Amino acid sequence: MFWKLQENVLTDHDLNDLTDFIKTTKRFTQFTNVAKFEAAYAQWQGCQYCVYVNSGSSANLIMIAAASEMYHWAADAEVIVPAVTWPTTITPVMQSKYKPVFVDANLSDLSFDYDKLAAAITDKTRAIFVAHLLGFPADIKKMQQIIGDRNIVLLEDCCESQGATIDGKKVGNFGLAGSFSFYWGHHMTTVEGGMICTNDEEFYKLLLLKRSHGLARELPERFHADIKKKYPEIDFNFLFLSDGFNVRNTELHAVLGLSQLPKMNGYIDIRNKNYRSYLDICKNYEDQLHVIKPMPGYSSFVLPFFFKDVKKKPLFQECMMKEGIESRPLISGNLLRQPFLNQYYDPTNFKNADFIHENAFYIGNNQFVDDSRMERLAQLMKAFLVKAKRPLD
Repeated sequence: MFWKLQENVLTDHDLNDLTDFIKTTKRFTQFTNVAKFEAAYAQWQGCQYCVYVNSGSSANLIMIAAASEMYHWAADAEVIVPAVTWPTTITPVMQSKYKPVFVDANLSDLSFDYDKLAAAITDKTRAIFVAHLLGFPADIKKMQQIIGDRNIVLLEDCCESQGATIDGKKVGNFGLAGSFSFYWGHHMTTVEGGMICTNDEEFYKLLLLKRSHGLARELPERFHADIKKKYPEIDFNFLFLSDGFNVRNTELHAVLGLSQLPKMNGYIDIRNKNYRSYLDICKNYEDQLHVIKPMPGYSSFVLPFFFKDVKKKPLFQECMMKEGIESRPLISGNLLRQPFLNQYYDPTNFKNADFIHENAFYIGNNQFVDDSRMERLAQLMKAFLVKAKRPLD
């Protein structure tokens, strides 16, 4: 395969750090390196608190669980979610027995159709779970205006948009909390892993409890004395303050995170340089392609193709495959058309989500994509799209 979605992102330096750690430690479960990685990521992200978990999906799961407990959501609470996103922005809402309220996408930043978002709010709305897709920051300011002074929590799924900014402030810092993924194919990797960032200490404490069974001993040591006084009849070692999960990560993965994180800014620079080259190539084909021209602050995740003529999309995708360029659908497409949802929800009336579902796909963008690959992409696009100017029967 000439151009994969992601390649071997772990460098010799990363592997040497990992093997050195393995040879010198007696502790592999969550311990000091997890804490070091959380502190380093908090500094990089510009937030007060970080909680490292085993995936970005788990990050979303305990964010919903902690927000529900913190704000005492009733059983009929509604959470507004995107119609286009990865399923685990949605499934924690369903698994928590709350009602997901789906809102169509827009074709400018791929987030909510903001007019429809405003119309979807009811007196049962307790949260808006926004996903910053493909490295494009959503219009947080518009969402904040829509929320106004209503008691609605804003949660951010930033798993595809690490390092993206709005007016110089990184996404994930605008709501109660933000989630990040370090899966193999993302901006940086710990192979498997995720992070939650927040500036709210009470929410941070709840996240720590939810991460590990609800155990009191998971809280920072400065809180232990008061908790022991409050519950003297229960052994502190097995004192459970909340319901919880086990979504901890390991020292092994944290060591990789500490090795990868210093390279993040450089990786993002390369990704964004590639996206600018992609935009230059697309200038000649805007009669055939819908092109996302992001505002400043994007952190490119992939190179997306949106064909105005649906018949041309599979033909170009096949062309890419023959050239050894791997591709995928644009996330879920219209998520409500997926089997796990369409038995419960009506997938119609999501015009932009359907356009994305039927007309779009993406190829990889990462630090291994260089000028020679971008030049080859330009050649392939020219060969296909100039020929494709004539309508297909």
